Amino acid sequence: MCTIFLLRWGGLYFYLMDSERGVFKGRGAQINTANPYLANEYVAEHVEGIDAPLLQNEKTTFIRETPKKIVNRIDSPDVGLSMSMNPYQGCEHGCIYCYARNTHQYWGLSAGLDFERKIIVKENAAELLEKQLQHPKWKVEPIMLSGNTDCYQPAERKWRITRKMLEVLVKCKHPVGIITKNALILRDLDLLQQLQADNLVHVNISITTLDEKLRSKLEPRTASAMKRMAAVEKLAVAGIPVNVMMAPIIPGLNSHEIPQLAKTAAEHGASSIGYTMVRLNGAVADIFKDWIHLHFPDRAEKVLHLIEACHGGQLGDSRFGKRMRGEGQEASSIANLFKLSRSKYFADRSMPTLNTEAFCPVGGKQLNLF
Repeated sequence: MCTIFLLRWGGLYFYLMDSERGVFKGRGAQINTANPYLANEYVAEHVEGIDAPLLQNEKTTFIRETPKKIVNRIDSPDVGLSMSMNPYQGCEHGCIYCYARNTHQYWGLSAGLDFERKIIVKENAAELLEKQLQHPKWKVEPIMLSGNTDCYQPAERKWRITRKMLEVLVKCKHPVGIITKNALILRDLDLLQQLQADNLVHVNISITTLDEKLRSKLEPRTASAMKRMAAVEKLAVAGIPVNVMMAPIIPGLNSHEIPQLAKTAAEHGASSIGYTMVRLNGAVADIFKDWIHLHFPDRAEKVLHLIEACHGGQLGDSRFGKRMRGEGQEASSIANLFKLSRSKYFADRSMPTLNTEAFCPVGGKQLNLF
C-alpha cells in the first residue's frame, strides 16, 4: 500500500509520497491542490486515517447549474475572438496542462482531481444563448465555443448541451468558432454543414502529440490523435474549414513533433495550423510538476527548466502578447520550427473570414414590429 502524507506550508499543500506510489488511471492530475479562496478544506493526511476515501479514484459526478448568462466577453488580445460560451465547467479529458483548471477554484473546488471528477453542467445554456441573441442591443461577433473547457468532452454524449446551442446558432444564423480535442464533434456534422452554408463556422481541432503513449498520460480521456486527424479529414471533406491547433507545445516533451504534426494535418485536409506555448499559471504549476516527476522522472527537471526559459524564469506567464508564444532562445527556436513547417505544408491554405451579415434573431424581428 502507498503511504501519502500532506504538508501545509504558507497556504499551499505539498504531497509527500513513497516510492510505491500508484497512479489514478484515466486521470491527468494525481492530486488536489489547495483552493486559495477557501478558509478551510477537507484533506487526506494519511492513508490509514479516517480520510482514506479521498485517496480513491472517484467516479465523475455532475453538478447541475443554471447561470444567468452564457456568453462572456474576452478581454485578452491573444485569443482572436472577443466572446466565448462554456456549456460545462471542469473537464473529464484531464489534460494536465490545462489553464482552465484554475477557474474551478471559483466554484469552491480544486484545480486538480476535482477539475476532472466534478463537472458543472449548465443545463439552461441554449435557452440563455437564444435570449441573449434576441436582445435588441446584441452586436454580432463570432463567439468561441468553448474556450475554457471542452464543449465536446465526454459529458456531452449524455447532456447534448453543445448540440442544443448549435441549433440556436443555426436558427439565428450566428457565426461561431469551435475548439475541441474530441471526435464527438462529428455527431453534429449536420448542424456544422448548415452553418457552413452561410460561412458561419470555424472548427479548431487541438492535437498535442502523435505519440499515443504520451497522449494517454498527458490528456488521458481525449480521443486518440489519429481519431482527431480522422475528424479533421471528415470535416474538411464536408466543406468545414478546420484549423489544427498544436496546443500546447511543451519544450522537451512534444516540441520535436511540430514538423510531423503539420505534415499529418495537411495530409488530412486542414486549412491552417497554429500553436501555443505551454504556460503553467497558478495551481497548474504544482499539478504539472507532480505529474511530470511521476511519469517522466528522468527528464522532469529538464522540461521544467525549458518551460521557465520560455517565460522569463517562471513556469507561468500572464502577460498579453508574450504568454501564448513565450520569449527567449528556446521559444524562438520553437517559433522558427513552426514557421518553417507552416510554410512547407500550408503555404497556399488559409481559413475564410466568418460571415456576420446573415444574422437573423428568430423572434427578435417579429417583436420589433410591435
